[in-house]
Amino acid sequence: MKEDIVLPKVNGKRSGLNGNGKHNQLINNFDLIGDNHVGTSIDTPMREDAFDITDNEKMAIIEDKFRDIMETLGLDLTDDSLQGTPHRVAKMFVKEIFYGLNPENKPKISVFENKFNYGEMLVEKNINMNSTCEHHFLPIVGKAHVAYISNGEVIGLSKINRIVDYFARRPQVQERLTVQIVNELKNVLKTDDVAIIIDAKHMCVSSRGIQDESSSTVTAEYSGKFKEKSVREEFLKYVIL
Repeated sequence: MKEDIVLPKVNGKRSGLNGNGKHNQLINNFDLIGDNHVGTSIDTPMREDAFDITDNEKMAIIEDKFRDIMETLGLDLTDDSLQGTPHRVAKMFVKEIFYGLNPENKPKISVFENKFNYGEMLVEKNINMNSTCEHHFLPIVGKAHVAYISNGEVIGLSKINRIVDYFARRPQVQERLTVQIVNELKNVLKTDDVAIIIDAKHMCVSSRGIQDESSSTVTAEYSGKFKEKSVREEFLKYVIL
């Protein structure tokens, strides 16, 4: 008997491709993008109707769908340890690890006059960064090192951490995350003199595929004065202290 082919969904709909060849080509493209950690846009890809339903409605839908996944895997959801997992996963997705998808959760940032007339760079390093790979929905864990040179305004140190966390808490590509954080700080501080380095481990590399547990990925973005070699080197010197 010929086995039925279940075509993958694109934007919630079956692809409509017919035949083993085209189906396999589509799957190969999916794998190629995922294994090479390819990002397709500087903005997080979101549908226009992303916020037409409430967080509670999203959690109810995700809970139902994740229950289907667990049952498909053959798990017994009558077990005390497993029966609450669909609810816990739904809550985690919407309220915790992907809260950064919702613009309403964007941290409120107040800027202050630089009354100390501090004219050197300010560096906030070793900021905890927890994100999720958008290709396999596995964790990205690492550190962010951020610097800026005041153009007359400053922000509270903890606000830098909150900006990093907000953009990290969504399905991400590390290169996009790096640029998004810099662009937000440039906008808030009204200066181009911003820099960031992110050093992170990707579970999609360590726990599947090549299964390399020792490597990490480093991305950087330099803007304004940080494009000057001497300024950039000063920043790097502070990072390795």
